[in-house]
Amino acid sequence: MEPEDLFAGHPVALAVLSRVRVILEAAGPVAVRASASQVAFRRARGFAWLWRPGQYLRGDVAPVVLSIGLGRHDPSARWKDVVHPSPRHWIHHLEIRDPAEVDEAVAAWLLEAAERAG
Repeated sequence: MEPEDLFAGHPVALAVLSRVRVILEAAGPVAVRASASQVAFRRARGFAWLWRPGQYLRGDVAPVVLSIGLGRHDPSARWKDVVHPSPRHWIHHLEIRDPAEVDEAVAAWLLEAAERAG
């Protein structure tokens, strides 16, 4: 499956995928893999994931969520949720309703995560 296939018919998710790819590919090689539930961005290991909450949840959900793995807790109020699955790993979840929300701050988080992933 191609990454765009997962988000077919979901224009916000497609636009966010495009913006994230441009940011990451400008900083060096990155593997982009699609599964039935998400698009993963990888170097030596995965560091960012895009997924559609509407695939699983009902109600007023964001068109797409960007999850970013950092080696620290980021205190930004923009995060919907932050989980700490291991001592040196925090997963930050950002609900995105408009592709313009993938701004300089999001680009910096993505690049930080990519650098950490190898």
